[in-house]
Amino acid sequence: MQRFLIKDVFASESLLIGTRLVVCGWARTIRLQGSGKFAFLELNDGSCFKSLQVFADPNTEGWQELVKNTHAHTSWRVTGKLVESPGSGQSVEVQAEGLQLLGSCSPDSYPLAKARLPLDFLRTIPHLRPRSNTYGAASRIRSTLAFSVHKYFQEHGFQYVHTPLITTSNCEGAGELFSVSTLMSKADTCYTPENRSWDYNQDFFKRPTFLTVSGQLQAEAYACALGNVYTFGPTFRAEESHTKRHLAEFWMIEPEMAFSNLQDVMENAEGLLKFVDIIEKPFVRLAYGDAIDLLQRSGKKFEMPAEWGNDLATEHEKYLCEEHFGGPVIVYDYPMDIKAFYMRLNDDDKTVAAMDILFPRCGEMVGGSQREERIDRLLGRIEELGLDGSSLEWYNDLRRFGGVPHAGYGLGFDRLVQFATGLENIRDVIPFPRATGHAMC
Repeated sequence: MQRFLIKDVFASESLLIGTRLVVCGWARTIRLQGSGKFAFLELNDGSCFKSLQVFADPNTEGWQELVKNTHAHTSWRVTGKLVESPGSGQSVEVQAEGLQLLGSCSPDSYPLAKARLPLDFLRTIPHLRPRSNTYGAASRIRSTLAFSVHKYFQEHGFQYVHTPLITTSNCEGAGELFSVSTLMSKADTCYTPENRSWDYNQDFFKRPTFLTVSGQLQAEAYACALGNVYTFGPTFRAEESHTKRHLAEFWMIEPEMAFSNLQDVMENAEGLLKFVDIIEKPFVRLAYGDAIDLLQRSGKKFEMPAEWGNDLATEHEKYLCEEHFGGPVIVYDYPMDIKAFYMRLNDDDKTVAAMDILFPRCGEMVGGSQREERIDRLLGRIEELGLDGSSLEWYNDLRRFGGVPHAGYGLGFDRLVQFATGLENIRDVIPFPRATGHAMC
């Protein structure tokens, strides 16, 4: 007999009634009724949220095994016939002919036996929490959104590029990097206490390397050859943060577009967010200077005053999105001094062609810019910020050898999932969250 996924049973139930089939899954509940004369087993195989009801009685092969294992999350292989259900709550059920126990589950130690366990407890058992309704649903939404992201870029002519996770470049210019090294295992011979430094000549890569904070710089290299590209993968930030919006390991969507400017990436990012069906409202576009004026005239007292030259704080973002405009806001043309070295300087010599897309509840969803294609301006910014120019020579070559105007953005995929699911803590939308003091499994 053919095994069917439970989602396919429900999708074609009218055609399958009367069909003998096989289904496998985990028992959500097993109810012995009629003084043990029959039983109902709610079976779920993970293919969909809904469970399939199975009816069994003492004439069913494997009945005694069922009677001895009535605990939640025992796993079963069921053979039987799909019939119309005479009871309420489901349209079809399986009349079992045979039951095979695939895996038992101890009721004494299984931590998910109780219903509606708090999410903070479930975070302590990340290997088991996908079995809960909340995390199962969030995982399915995450999968669907990821597929939609790829579909959007593929339908708009973008090439998918895999950028490295180990890098020598610090894209954002910040110090929150995870080092990648084999020197700790050779500390006796590779560390010199007198100057507190490591001998990188004995390291694996012979130079300092890090887990990437962004695939942007490498994606730019491919955009300058293939046109429009995107990367979609994990990035890392060694940031000591305990908020509900930050992770140490998170997934980023990063497109780069050749022959494009800031307006192009605004339109592309807005198009993506609408394509994945998380929002339909038009996005407000607001220059940074106008945003500061609006905040100052709001009459609202902020903990951090809104002043030109400072980055927008979370409370400012919430006011703009949730109180004033009631929807997404694109803030653009930020002051040069609070943005990264690679962003294109505007004609006023004070601001850069950068933008952030701010969302209700989640804050910054997207950050992007037109990249500085003028080699003299780029070199000047690298020197001004005291960055290691030698590690960026390859990046500068993209301007020396047929450089073109280009632009791109980064979209935090986990925040996208957080917005779509309505979950308050970002650690609840990623399978195995990594954060300060938290790295299980």
